Amino acid sequence: NNSISENVGPKHLLNVKTVAERRENMLWFKLPPKIYFKYGCLPVALQELENKKRAFIVTDSFLFSSGMIDRITDTLNQIGVETEVFHQVKPDPTLSTINVAMELINAYKPDVFIAVGGGSPMDAAKIMWLLYEHPEVKFEGLALRFMDIRKRIYAFPNMGKKAELVCIPTTSGTGSEVTPFAIITDDKTGMKWAISDYALTPSMAIVDSELAIGQPKGLTASCGIDVLTHALESLVSSMCTDYTAPLSLEAARIIFKYLPRAYQDGTDKKAREKVHDAATMAGMAFANAFLGVCHSMAHKLGAAFHVPHGMANALLLTNVIRFNANDTPTKQASFPQYEYPSAISRYARAADYISMAVNDTKNTDFFATTAKMSMEEKVEALIQGIENLKKAVGIPASIQEWGVDEAEFLAQVDDLSVKAFDDQCTGSNPRYPLISQIKQLYLDCYYGRVWKEN
Repeated sequence: NNSISENVGPKHLLNVKTVAERRENMLWFKLPPKIYFKYGCLPVALQELENKKRAFIVTDSFLFSSGMIDRITDTLNQIGVETEVFHQVKPDPTLSTINVAMELINAYKPDVFIAVGGGSPMDAAKIMWLLYEHPEVKFEGLALRFMDIRKRIYAFPNMGKKAELVCIPTTSGTGSEVTPFAIITDDKTGMKWAISDYALTPSMAIVDSELAIGQPKGLTASCGIDVLTHALESLVSSMCTDYTAPLSLEAARIIFKYLPRAYQDGTDKKAREKVHDAATMAGMAFANAFLGVCHSMAHKLGAAFHVPHGMANALLLTNVIRFNANDTPTKQASFPQYEYPSAISRYARAADYISMAVNDTKNTDFFATTAKMSMEEKVEALIQGIENLKKAVGIPASIQEWGVDEAEFLAQVDDLSVKAFDDQCTGSNPRYPLISQIKQLYLDCYYGRVWKEN
């Protein structure tokens, strides 16, 4: 407007620059209000629901036929809670399954949802809970990506007016019982919606390792490495804080110490309990610190080739660590509280913490660090330790070895790389990747090569 209101003078020609300061945001640590844990705690924890009237139980057909659900319905019936069981949830839950459930839910009008199972029933129950409380929400809006989870284009509605959500994990992996995330597939379009908001945080988690006893070896292994991935990605994430780092470190230590035992003997009570608790602790960490590019890549690899989620992470993890362990990245992460690259020092801290236990006794046989090692050497030791742990629990050395066809993989790798770059998890990775770097990571992980900086 200066051309109209006054003549152009020297002050208009001066190029005055103002330096914007990076504003620090308030940070947070959000979890379910109640988390109950201990081997055999399920019947006691369920007593908390005695003031509820109708429970809608979400699970899968295997758990339903195994009789595990009867233990829950019997306990609830004894305290006067009616139950309805929906057991049609499949791995990678779909919108059509949820729409079937919604008809039952709207007729039944529950005041508590109880999700029993691995990540899929818990994810499905979160979406059912959301649609029951707010039938008007739009998935396109819910799934919009964001820089800061508390500053969204699309406002999530408040939850808990009609019902609560109780999550009871039976696998030691996803941590979904304490996280604000759900992944849902729209089977009409084939789109996978990753939905994240603290409104989806369950009201209560019951972490009873008795439910995980006797889990098959393959599931134990892939879920266990999934926990390790959650722990290490949340530890180096640009959103990692002093509140989340101890949970990440301890979860990683427990996996190295107890996963091989739980794998060798599915009925080892102590090892099962430790690994089950580690899964929830890693969940508590990444619910607040978020994840990184290993998960971005695993989401897309899993969707394209039906690789189970934990296995996809296991096949990618060590090369992603090599990629992240760089103090001079080409692109820096984009959060104000992440001032300078710290992935190397955090991986090194994890290596020390995992390998040395009390009084210099060994925590793990898979690797060791010493005070004389440089940080880079410690990161390399950690990577070798993860490779040794993977061998011990029967995880193949490469995506190719797992059984993905070479021609199919090469035909899709460009598309996978673009999609992984666009994944919500990429934003909190400590090193901001280029699409070409993601492609290189995919190819190296496919052929079992060591990733090297170009």
